[in-house]
Amino acid sequence: MNTAKDDVKNLLNKLPDNCSLEDIQYHLYVIEKIQHGLQVAEEQGTYSQEEAEARLKKWHTA
Repeated sequence: MNTAKDDVKNLLNKLPDNCSLEDIQYHLYVIEKIQHGLQVAEEQGTYSQEEAEARLKKWHTA
């Protein structure tokens, strides 16, 4: 598993040389949100496609 420092190094190597600090912040934000989502999914489980569709139907009013 990569450390946070490794993730930042990998990100910086992938971004173009002319990227802004805002670009870097955005990409770090996205990485953090994805990692958090994966952690939650691992700890709490996930929904099947059918379960997700059934849950969304309750919200959809068309």
